[in-house]
Amino acid sequence: MRTLVLTALAATATAALAAPAFAQDAPTTFTGPRAGVVLGYDQIQPGRGPDSDIGSDHRAQGLTYGGDLGYDAAIGNSLVIGAEGEVTGSTGKVSNSPTNAAALGYGRVKAGRDLYIGGRVGVRAAPSTLIYAKGGYTNQRLDLTASDGTTETGAHYNLDGYRVGAGVEQAIGGKAYAKIEYRYSNYGDARLEYPNGANTNNFDVDTDRHQIVAGVGVRF
Repeated sequence: MRTLVLTALAATATAALAAPAFAQDAPTTFTGPRAGVVLGYDQIQPGRGPDSDIGSDHRAQGLTYGGDLGYDAAIGNSLVIGAEGEVTGSTGKVSNSPTNAAALGYGRVKAGRDLYIGGRVGVRAAPSTLIYAKGGYTNQRLDLTASDGTTETGAHYNLDGYRVGAGVEQAIGGKAYAKIEYRYSNYGDARLEYPNGANTNNFDVDTDRHQIVAGVGVRF
């Protein structure tokens, strides 16, 4: 999947250097503030790094859903750059025994809210079509149910990491648009938050996330 991301990023960069002249006909199509909603496939699993000894078949799969805000600006006649933020939830979970430490490496887990902030760069492949790459910071909450064999307790993991991805956005009349994108996230730092508000120091993790989402929105 990482190879797919790198290929998509390279394709976007190549298109930016060889944008067709007809992009000049619509220099403001993908500019200004925007707001939208997203829905798609979500998979969280242990990473494949050298510090991970948890099988990658222990994964949480489900639907991701939420909303995003952004602002885009045109650079010349074909290039578009922008900033964006997103808040999503997920139905993904691992529902086996809470005493099984192999369940995603954390015990019994349900994906919670996810926060993302980052930027994107794109090029108009046609007057109403934008191909773009994106990247930024992501913070994921995992809701944990753990057990000592007698008592079950609940807690949260907060994971910090980065996200990269690529997508296609299509203007669909007026100020509305639709898009589809692939995103890869890797979380390398985590902290455990207890119900009383206390939390541990950050510790190293290696958790991967793959998402394929569709979105619709409107520009203002």
